[in-house]
Amino acid sequence: MGEKKSFTKQTVLLDKQARIKPPPLYMVLMHNDDYTTMEFVVEVLQRVFSKPLSEANRIMLNIHNKGVGFCGTYPFEIAETKITQVHSMAREAGFPLHCSLKET
Repeated sequence: MGEKKSFTKQTVLLDKQARIKPPPLYMVLMHNDDYTTMEFVVEVLQRVFSKPLSEANRIMLNIHNKGVGFCGTYPFEIAETKITQVHSMAREAGFPLHCSLKET
């Protein structure tokens, strides 16, 4: 007959924790274009990404000067939802603003 193993509550919890991996994270990047206003970019950063005004202005200037700005890091589904919100807001306002994902 096989040997009977005895598990304590602590052993089972530690075993479960060892098997759980956090989901992969994705960076949301916003790209510069020649048509979207700086004011609109700041508004989007505040509404969609909950950035305070000073940080939204800093990110907007990075987008304007460097061509791309970092908006945040999220699990895939959240990042995808935020990008969809940005694209929807931009289309409604008549701007070609674009965001993309990059796995960290």
